[in-house]
Amino acid sequence: MDFDQILTDLKSKTYRPVYFLMGDEPYFIDEITDYIAKNVLTESEKVFNQVILYGKDTEAIGIIDASRRYPMMANHQVVIVKEAQNIRNIEELVHYVEKPLKSTLLVVNYKYKTLDKRKKLYHAIEKNGGVVYNAEKIYEEKVPGWISRYLAPLGYSIAPEASALMAEFLGNDLSKITNELGKLLVSMPSGNKRITTDMIEKNIGFSKDYNNFELQKALVAKDVLKSNRIIDYFDKNPKDNPMVLTISSLFSFFNKVFIYHFLKDKSKGTVASALKINPYFVGEYEVAAKRYNPAKVVEIISVLREYDLKSKGVGNSSASDGDLLKEMIFRILH
Repeated sequence: MDFDQILTDLKSKTYRPVYFLMGDEPYFIDEITDYIAKNVLTESEKVFNQVILYGKDTEAIGIIDASRRYPMMANHQVVIVKEAQNIRNIEELVHYVEKPLKSTLLVVNYKYKTLDKRKKLYHAIEKNGGVVYNAEKIYEEKVPGWISRYLAPLGYSIAPEASALMAEFLGNDLSKITNELGKLLVSMPSGNKRITTDMIEKNIGFSKDYNNFELQKALVAKDVLKSNRIIDYFDKNPKDNPMVLTISSLFSFFNKVFIYHFLKDKSKGTVASALKINPYFVGEYEVAAKRYNPAKVVEIISVLREYDLKSKGVGNSSASDGDLLKEMIFRILH
């Protein structure tokens, strides 16, 4: 089952005896766990029927004992195990999972690790009506789209440039993204339902004019003055604009420009699908391809690799990151 299906079932009160939530993306694990903790039982029922355990302080036998209790004055009891990745004998849960109580919802948070599919526990959970959910990190190029989908049910939308800006600065850390969006929505003017780059700059602290996204646009336009202004800003604010992220961002962009050159079908939908980008940005790649032919793109990718090594000290003994960035951008533009 995927994240949306699990939440849909929970909202319709279709409960499973075991929810084994594992994987590298804690946001999805926390969302499912929080929903169960807040909604399955009433506040009065939680007093006797909701138990929270921690992996560092418990063992499998303790979880089994808690799960085998019957609810008091309620239809269900909820047992939540946080930090379950720290339980050494996690496989022993199989003794409960093979015959789980229908009245218990056992929620196991197994973050940053996954259960071995070859083990008996994995198969026992699924065989006996439970859910094994692997919360995977989403790819960074999909983050802007995810932000839009996250905001839609809340009644808000976001400009494509704004979602791209958030994705650039926050990466694919969904917990951090939702936290920043939460703070932003609280400060939104009454009646305003669309998030712009100006709002992000004002409320979250990202510069809408001096970032890798704007540098990319300046290079596409071959705007030497704007490119150098952005690089100068990066040089003065290195902690917020590390060179490694600039190189990574440009490498990803020009790699996609190279792919664009050799697409037979250059319709917006096909390009967006092939490059895994929002259709809104297809025009930018079209312009970039006109201004940078395939040979130049190959040269640029080579330059980016060269300066990535130099930024790590390979073939560079004295130049600062700011100096390296200026050299790199000059070679890209000329």
